Amino acid sequence: MDAQLSSNEINTARELLSDYTPAQHALDHLERHNGKFDTSFNDLWVEKHGVTVMPQGKSLWQTTLKVLRQELCGDDGFRGQLKEYTKNQGNAPLLTGLIVSLVGIATAHGLPIDPAIATVIVLYILKIGLNIFCEYTEPPTDNLATQPV
Repeated sequence: MDAQLSSNEINTARELLSDYTPAQHALDHLERHNGKFDTSFNDLWVEKHGVTVMPQGKSLWQTTLKVLRQELCGDDGFRGQLKEYTKNQGNAPLLTGLIVSLVGIATAHGLPIDPAIATVIVLYILKIGLNIFCEYTEPPTDNLATQPV
């Protein structure tokens, strides 16, 4: 899914997160890359961790999202925070709390995600919606479990 933020969405987020320096840094990257989440994420990753060589056909962005899905989609606390923010869009403390929460969850599971990278990921999840994010890479259900062996 190639979602991206419009200039208006970037400006709205910039105003909302004006007091949160890591978010401003992330928004600078999003603006530079015309709202493209994957390119902005990769830029921030290289800036923080250096170049990461991925196997051919693999994307660091997609791999990171896949790992985060496993952690975030079952986390009632994060889901609750996201739901609360979607009911109160424009609430800077709730949005900042989501970013900080993502950093905490990722760090607890060994993912080196800083607040700027987390900002890009949170804005992506908000753009596409948590349900789509959580369902996007679920393996297709099959009937193997019900077939006789």
